[in-house]
Amino acid sequence: MRHSSKRIFAIALLVALVAGCSTVQVAPTAPQAEAPQETQQRNAHWQFDGSNRPPAERDGYRPPLKLAVLLPLSGDLATAAASVRDGLLAGYYGERRSRPEIRFYDTANSSGGAVAAYNRAVADGADQVLGPLGRDGVDAVFRSVQPGVPVLALNHGVVAPPVNSASFSLAPEDEGSSAADYVASLGAKRVLVLSAGDDHARRSTEAFGRQLATQGGTTQVMAVAGEKPDLLPLLQSLAAGPGVDAIFIALRGNQARAIAPQLAAAGLAGKPRVATSQLLSGTGNAEEDRVLDGIKFPTERWGLVQVNGLPNVAETQKSLPTARGPAAKLFAFGFDAWLLTAYLEHLALTADGSVQGATGVLRISPEGNVLRTPLWSTFSNGYVVSLGSGG
Repeated sequence: MRHSSKRIFAIALLVALVAGCSTVQVAPTAPQAEAPQETQQRNAHWQFDGSNRPPAERDGYRPPLKLAVLLPLSGDLATAAASVRDGLLAGYYGERRSRPEIRFYDTANSSGGAVAAYNRAVADGADQVLGPLGRDGVDAVFRSVQPGVPVLALNHGVVAPPVNSASFSLAPEDEGSSAADYVASLGAKRVLVLSAGDDHARRSTEAFGRQLATQGGTTQVMAVAGEKPDLLPLLQSLAAGPGVDAIFIALRGNQARAIAPQLAAAGLAGKPRVATSQLLSGTGNAEEDRVLDGIKFPTERWGLVQVNGLPNVAETQKSLPTARGPAAKLFAFGFDAWLLTAYLEHLALTADGSVQGATGVLRISPEGNVLRTPLWSTFSNGYVVSLGSGG
């Protein structure tokens, strides 16, 4: 697919102006012991043909020669896809070393379109495929992948990644699992879950409950409805009962602002409070957001810390509308998709391999799922501040 030369020039110029841009993106990590069966699974899952590619750089950088990108450049997801595409191109043009030939294929946001785009990409000689973006398209491509060409899908579907494939997404389930690990590390066993009940909240809370259960914890879910919910009597009865060790908040900012004073009045404000990234939705007024001080939640690294290869958020948003507002998260996701493409072999075959991306620190599990450790943040005096990756 052809793209506006003006847009490509703007992206290339933007990344060229990044002072001291480093091409080394691999994060220093402590070696992780991997069980022998997991190592066997990892090695059996991946087949990389590197006969025509230059050897990997010292940091593991070894991109393909011809990269095919499958995105819904038309249809309902075209706006979202534009942000992913521009984030990808920012990473691509920000890399100073050898880069692959890159070609975009429109999936038209349909399963049939995704499979057709995949087949065209393979026929055109692509030696790595990135995408598709829609969940149905991911399932369709995973059911029809051909051996030999690695695939990095940009979503999780029902179908598990087949051999030589991986899935990457900013799924609510990842946030729920990360939050469960955090509260469990504090010794919390009885967790109150406040859920708005929408799709994001449902998926994150279900994942939270599953992950906490593996560590001996239990949850009690309390539904939160409306803009000004009044749950004080229920919260007081909970505080007076067997007890609550921590609170998981799957609410948007406006609902959380209404609930936070009630938690304090019920005597629960001193408990560890962890939220999903939904907490940021509807925030931005420091005076109003002070009530959220102390609540921890996962965020993208880009915007709070410097990400190698990317200009800061303010500079980027001046030039690219596709990186503004809620689209910034998808732009960061696209940038990380490029990093995963460039370091796929290193991450796939190395148990302790990781790369510092715009959305978090990225690794690949033995079964082909991209694992993301987000940056943990909190509100302080109504402003978002970073707590570091470990919270």
